[in-house]
Amino acid sequence: MRIDADHHPFDARPELRSGEPTADAPDAVLEALLRGRWSCRAFLPDPVPRELMDRMFGMAQLAPSWCNTQPWELHVTSGAATHDFREGLIAHLEERGGYSAPDYTMPEGYTGVRRERRRAAGWQLYEAVGIARGDREASTRQTFRNFELFGAPHLAVVTAHEEQGVYGAVDSGIYLGALLLAARSLGIGAIPQAALARLSPFLREYFAIDDSRKVVVAVSFGYPDLDHPANAFRTARAGVGEAVTYHG
Repeated sequence: MRIDADHHPFDARPELRSGEPTADAPDAVLEALLRGRWSCRAFLPDPVPRELMDRMFGMAQLAPSWCNTQPWELHVTSGAATHDFREGLIAHLEERGGYSAPDYTMPEGYTGVRRERRRAAGWQLYEAVGIARGDREASTRQTFRNFELFGAPHLAVVTAHEEQGVYGAVDSGIYLGALLLAARSLGIGAIPQAALARLSPFLREYFAIDDSRKVVVAVSFGYPDLDHPANAFRTARAGVGEAVTYHG
């Protein structure tokens, strides 16, 4: 199905908007989705219907990309395919005892405010699920939940063509942002997982991904378990002044 990206359901130009902003104004809807999204770390077992997944991926497909190249391609699992992948991934980790090489270089480190933000998010998670500071065994178990897909019934592996270089990853990141907001708009929980991208050789072999494609990220998704404590906290965001410098 071809998606017409030139169909505009609204025009956000100020001169065409009348009256005070309302809850259904385009900017208010977008802000509500952005504020309401979180990284879901516990899921219900119920599968997402294929029609709803098509709707979610269809909205994400409207994401912009360099010269409209749309370099992303996905492998998506459901049902037994998710179960089998999870079992295979865990067996692979137990056999290797650690990560293999990612297709894209991982961060060299976290310093300054980036370290502070990372630590704050980590402590929020640990406090939510009852992990005491210094409890290495419990924190290791929580980390391993990544490879159990946090119990999600679905997984999407996002790849980009290697000829696009770093901008293929940039475009795929834009697509990922659109996908996460589309999921939120449909009541679907999702969490992007770089931890799985650190096992790119296994993912490539398991899903028969062509060598010309690089694994960017994986996304576990499904209906969120809102009663689970791992879904009870929200991370903060820096103010505009910390990120934007105006000139002129």
